[in-house]
Amino acid sequence: MKELMKGNEAIAESAIRAGCDAFFGYPITPQNEIPEYFSKRMPEVGGVFVQAESEVGAINMVYGAAGAGARVLTSSSSPGMSLKQEGISYICGAELPCVLVNVVRAGPGLGGILPSQADYFQSVKGGGHGDYKMLVYGPSSVQEAVDIMYMAFDKADKYRMPVMILSDGMLGQMMEAVEIPDYIDKSKLPKKAWATDGSGVGKNRRIVNSLYINPDELEALNVKLANLYKELEEKETLYEEYLTKDAETVFVAYGVTARIAKSAIDSLRAEGIKAGLVRPITLFPFPKKPLIELANAKNVKRFIAVELSMGQMVEDVRLATECKKPVLFFGRIGGNVMTPEEIVKFTKDNLK
Repeated sequence: MKELMKGNEAIAESAIRAGCDAFFGYPITPQNEIPEYFSKRMPEVGGVFVQAESEVGAINMVYGAAGAGARVLTSSSSPGMSLKQEGISYICGAELPCVLVNVVRAGPGLGGILPSQADYFQSVKGGGHGDYKMLVYGPSSVQEAVDIMYMAFDKADKYRMPVMILSDGMLGQMMEAVEIPDYIDKSKLPKKAWATDGSGVGKNRRIVNSLYINPDELEALNVKLANLYKELEEKETLYEEYLTKDAETVFVAYGVTARIAKSAIDSLRAEGIKAGLVRPITLFPFPKKPLIELANAKNVKRFIAVELSMGQMVEDVRLATECKKPVLFFGRIGGNVMTPEEIVKFTKDNLK
């Protein structure tokens, strides 16, 4: 049965149903409903909630709990996520599964609490130090955020890596009718043979570490991770296509921006302008295949990347299409959100 829920609260409840053992976080708008919700619900389900002394403290608590084999989550918003980057790099280097939620706000600096997509680079390019990536999702509705959150721990465990859900201030605050999945049976979860849970003794001693003094050993780790990222591209890439079969103008947009782009496409189609959309659901791995196929299609004349930023994902669109067709950019920033009418006008102006 569906119920009306705010995005942040729905994400938190879905995590609990998916077996989240512990939440560590620190308040920052516009994600505060997530820790607030966990603070009430975790004691009810036998889980752990800790409001850390800082974002740095929170991410290192995630490191420890994940290393012990727990299903663990932290959430924050842009400046707070920046403070977590060193810890995230350590977690990736130690090959630990966890889930991160970033409810993006406008920046740079303290910026504002309104929605933005300007954390794209930080999320998909590895915001901390070293060569690492995460599995990154960009849901466009509260229901999709719930569904992704429900499977995120499984993906994290399968690949032994962090999974990030890149939300924003609009998706986190909006209310939509959602269906929350049932509780998983945690007794059926596979054992983590690598976890430092006290069961490894003697020759079977288990160590969680991201420090490699021997350069050959560190190189081997980086090669291993690079091969993992290739596997993600082959097995985990998700995207949606909307009216692309005969499209001459193809929009590329993710998250709530894709919903606005769809409305613009419907308006353009009503005027006889053939437009379509590729919506990345995974931001890493980025859906290169549908874009290069469309770039090679005779009917496609141009791509337009639509983002709540000054232009970040547009670079991946240009790389994916190999610049075989022009790739234009339309964005709003500072917490401003484009309207379908603005996208329609921009498109018409660039058809001349």
